[in-house]
Amino acid sequence: MDTTPVDLSHLFEQLGLDSSDEAIAQFIATHDIDHHIHLSQAPFWTPAQKSFIIEGLEADALWTETIEQLDTQLRKL
Repeated sequence: MDTTPVDLSHLFEQLGLDSSDEAIAQFIATHDIDHHIHLSQAPFWTPAQKSFIIEGLEADALWTETIEQLDTQLRKL
């Protein structure tokens, strides 16, 4: 059984990104997506990151809620 905590810092680790609080805040501050673009289609993801996001959402996996949280934070008004 996978016991990896499911939170934003661990999501960033799964995506191969710096998972420090400062790095997460910087990523969110410097990346955004338009309302009509699906999170997985954002141009800043690598193919592996895109695949992880798609699988996490489609499989209703443990990561779904956290991925949706990141999605919300990247959609700036």
